[in-house]
Amino acid sequence: MRESAFGFDVHEQRGLARLGTLRTPHGTVATPAFVAVGTQATVKSVTPEAVAATGAQLLFANTYHLYLRPGAEVVAAHGGLHRFMNWHRPLLTDSGGFQVFSLGASIEHGVGKVANIFPGEATQAPRSNGRGFVKVGEDGVEFRSHIDGSTHVFTPERSIGLQRQLGADIVLAFDECTSPLHDEAYTQASMERTHRWAERSLAEFEASSSLHGYEQALYGIVQGGAFRRLREASAAFIGGLPFHGIAVGGNLGKGHDDMKAVLEWTVPLLPEGKPRHLLGIGDVEGVFAAVERGMDTFDCVMPTRSARAGALLTLSPDAEDVAAKTGVNARHRLNIKNVRFAGDTRPVEVGCDCYTCASYTRAYLRHLFKADEQLGQQLATIHNLRFMSRLLFRIREALAAGALAELRREVLGG
Repeated sequence: MRESAFGFDVHEQRGLARLGTLRTPHGTVATPAFVAVGTQATVKSVTPEAVAATGAQLLFANTYHLYLRPGAEVVAAHGGLHRFMNWHRPLLTDSGGFQVFSLGASIEHGVGKVANIFPGEATQAPRSNGRGFVKVGEDGVEFRSHIDGSTHVFTPERSIGLQRQLGADIVLAFDECTSPLHDEAYTQASMERTHRWAERSLAEFEASSSLHGYEQALYGIVQGGAFRRLREASAAFIGGLPFHGIAVGGNLGKGHDDMKAVLEWTVPLLPEGKPRHLLGIGDVEGVFAAVERGMDTFDCVMPTRSARAGALLTLSPDAEDVAAKTGVNARHRLNIKNVRFAGDTRPVEVGCDCYTCASYTRAYLRHLFKADEQLGQQLATIHNLRFMSRLLFRIREALAAGALAELRREVLGG
């Protein structure tokens, strides 16, 4: 019997933390791994070749946005996303379920998945921004396009069909991503609907075939918000279905402590031999928390979005920046627009081997941002992606050596 092109092997396990290899038709991924986000078949401001040079192993693209433009049929005509965007390493696509949140409750509740996913740690209270663009029903979700106002319907079957056309190595079951401000009753109803959609996604996936000459894998998604009994019920239900892997998504609570609790409730109920993906987490503290609690991969736009705003990530924090800010993640950011970098001839981070640090100074990057030159965003994105690759490489090394706790103390302090 021919061996499947998709698989997952655990090489070392320290507590719940796992060192492994994820196998896909487009190559292997050493885990734990950060997944860079290329929403519209591109990591904003940089070429796929530059992304690959940072050490990024796996990219995440967005089914909903690619459905709207250029259209899944256009991508399919190119032979799938890998050829369309000239990325020949592994790819993952979401189901459109995140847009149920980002175009719905995110707007209505004033809670962003990225900037203030944890409302308890936000500097300002969440505030409604008006009416959303979605209507959720038992059959699926009706979206009103943010581009032209046209109406589109996603069902589990439609989502799987689109992801077959897009051709990512890993696709996600259709779900509803809930808000931190949804109550327990709504979260339970949403979770139970997501479970029914998971079964329909799985049935459609098994009834259909890959369109581009290689296998695809399907992940189910655990929901349940920050409610223990719901998370445990969802982990048991989704973990009991024959998915290739499991993603954990939705509302992860009001702060990092809540997120840690959600993972501690969820992970022990998941199948040991399947890969686990955490949706929407990519800050330094969150990465360590996810790895220590048994997650294998995780995606987030934070490193690239921050880069485009002039926030440069560093493992060797600048003492003046640390002194000027509060919060553990402030240790790892430089605001390159700060006037004190105007004459700074150092690289962003001494010891970083990225193209940006090898070629340019802090002063030059500050100049680019102050002059509103697009090259600044490109160079900053390259550095931040390399930061994530270096961080995860060190985490994998520490796991292999049984020294993850020591690395966490070194990086996070305390």
